[in-house]
Amino acid sequence: MSEEQLRAVVLKALAEVAPDAEADRIDPDASLADQLELDSIDVLNLVVSVHEQTGIDVPERDYAKLSTVNAAVAYLLAAQSAGGASGGTGTVT
Repeated sequence: MSEEQLRAVVLKALAEVAPDAEADRIDPDASLADQLELDSIDVLNLVVSVHEQTGIDVPERDYAKLSTVNAAVAYLLAAQSAGGASGGTGTVT
């Protein structure tokens, strides 16, 4: 997936986790937890949604690496390049 596709995946997942959030108002370099008041369950749901859309596994030890939109996209690009997808289709649904 391209960087733009992965960004769309992250924003879609955020819309599912924080439906009141407006994607165009999210600062891509600011903490998602602070901006959207995400708790640990929200972060878990974000990771699950991203995995379902991409097939990329994000181990619990790496959750903090998805702290901002830009960090999440960079992490997913790197994981994808390293073969981080396990059994997923790699397509956005």
